Amino acid sequence: MRSLLFALTLTLGVLVAEAVGGWLTGSLALLSDAGHMLADAASLGLAVVAIKVASLPPNPRKSFGYHRFEILAALANGLTLWALVAFVAWEAILRLRTPQPIDVRGMMLVAGLGLLANVAAGALLARADRGGLNIRGALLHVLGDLLGSLGTLAAGAVIWATGWLAADPLASLVICSLILFSSWSLIRDAVNVLMEGTPRDLDVSGIQRELCGVEGVRGVHDLHVWTVTSGFHALSAHVEVESEMDRERMLRRLNFLLRERFSLTHTTLQIEEPRPPHQGALQIGPRRGAGKAG
Repeated sequence: MRSLLFALTLTLGVLVAEAVGGWLTGSLALLSDAGHMLADAASLGLAVVAIKVASLPPNPRKSFGYHRFEILAALANGLTLWALVAFVAWEAILRLRTPQPIDVRGMMLVAGLGLLANVAAGALLARADRGGLNIRGALLHVLGDLLGSLGTLAAGAVIWATGWLAADPLASLVICSLILFSSWSLIRDAVNVLMEGTPRDLDVSGIQRELCGVEGVRGVHDLHVWTVTSGFHALSAHVEVESEMDRERMLRRLNFLLRERFSLTHTTLQIEEPRPPHQGALQIGPRRGAGKAG
C-alpha cells in the first residue's frame, strides 16, 4: 500500500510537469505521455481503493467477500490503456499529416524528469505483490509511462540532430503499440477470472487423473476449478467412491492430495457412491461417471 501511495504521488507530480511542458513546447509525445500519466494516476488510485475494498470481510450478500474488486480494477486499468492508445494514435496520425514546430530542449528536459520519476515508481511497484492482477495493472501503466519518456527523449534527439519533426508522432505510435501489446495479457487474465475460467497454471485433466488415481475412487464428475482473485483458487467436484470405503478418511486423503500437489486449499468435495452413466453425459474419470465437466 505504501509503495502504491508513493508511486501515485510521483505520478501526479510528473503529470503536472509533462502537461505544462507539452503545452509550452508543442510536443505531442510529451502531451501523450502526460495523458498516459493521467491514466496512471487514476489506475494507481483505483489500485489503492481496490486493496481497501478487497480487504472487507464477507457478509451474507457477498459470501466470498470483495476479492473480485481487485480483478475489476485490473480490467478497468487495461481498458483505460486501450482507450488512451486510441486517442494518442489518432493525434499522432494527424501530426504526421501536419507537422508542427517543437521546443526540443524543453521537451527533452521534461521527458528526462519524467523518466527518473517513472523508474522510481516502477521500482517501488516491482517490489510489491506482482502476482496480483491489480498491482500488475498499475505496474503496466507505470512501465508504459517509462517507455513514453524514453520514446520522447529519442524523438527529441532525432529532431535535435536532423530537424525531422515526424519523429515526435512516430515515437508516439511506437509507444502505443508497445502499450497495446503489454496490456492485452492483463485484460485477458482479468476476463478469464471474471468468467470463472480455469486458472492458467492448473490443468483440470491432470487434477482429474490424480483424483481418479487414488485407491477406492471410481470416478469424478462436475469438476470445476476457478479463481476467486489473484492467488486464490477454488475447486469443487463430485467423487464416486467404492461403497465400502470410509468416506471421512477418503475426504481427508483427497484434500491432502489437492493441497500438496496443486496448492488448492479452498475445496468442496461431495463423496458419493458410483452411479450408472446416463446417455449424452460428458464423462470424466476412469469409469463412465455422470455429469458435466467444468
